[in-house]
Amino acid sequence: MSVLDIAKGMGVTLGHLFKKPVTVLYPEEKVDIKPRFRGRHHLLKHPDSDLEKCIGCSLCAAACPAYAIYVEAEENDPNDPTSAGERYAKIYEINMLRCIFCGLCEEACPTGAIVLGHEFELADFRYQDFIYGKDELMVGVKGSKWQRREAAKKNKEVNIGVKSVPRKELEGVNYD
Repeated sequence: MSVLDIAKGMGVTLGHLFKKPVTVLYPEEKVDIKPRFRGRHHLLKHPDSDLEKCIGCSLCAAACPAYAIYVEAEENDPNDPTSAGERYAKIYEINMLRCIFCGLCEEACPTGAIVLGHEFELADFRYQDFIYGKDELMVGVKGSKWQRREAAKKNKEVNIGVKSVPRKELEGVNYD
């Protein structure tokens, strides 16, 4: 290591010394998230009706490299349909401890039912709370299980520390 290398390194250090810091006072200030960031999953419904987009085909579970998704399909009742297809997902679960947030489930879905949103605060204290069922994944459910539990305890609204450009697929989700 020469004196020139040390001088170059010190030059980089001194250059950063006088720049404005990029620290955000989280969670008081909302964090800027890029539109392509992959966070918590959302199951979508058809915008013109209240029918689920998921048809229970299990392609998302087959595409998942971490085996984090479990789907159990059931035949749709023609008189009271749950989904637009012949079948629907009776059970749809994602184990967030196994999920690597790769987005392959989103790409594999033929109906566009599963999308990855921008929420990244998924910490919890109990193992069973990391398994998200259909009721926690439906679009419009805001926050992790822990955030919803704490907000309900304090009779407050769930506060998400995310400020981002909304994705077209998640028009029903309001992060502000």
